[in-house]
Amino acid sequence: MRKKGEYSDEPIGRLQIVKDFLPRPEELVFKEDNVKVTLSLSRESVDFFKAEAKRNRTQYQKMIRRLLDIYVINQRA
Repeated sequence: MRKKGEYSDEPIGRLQIVKDFLPRPEELVFKEDNVKVTLSLSRESVDFFKAEAKRNRTQYQKMIRRLLDIYVINQRA
């Protein structure tokens, strides 16, 4: 269990305003150059990815896409 901090009304010291350095929310969205394809997969594979995606709170299509991307990267090396 964490120990609770103790606070006082004492002055903190000299404050300094810093320039806003955080990117805008739309700059945080990773844009991929995707191409839609039709692909038939085995029920076993789809069920596996759906279960893993649910467990990891993500989308199963994203997991499959990432797996293929990693495969391509390793084949190029």
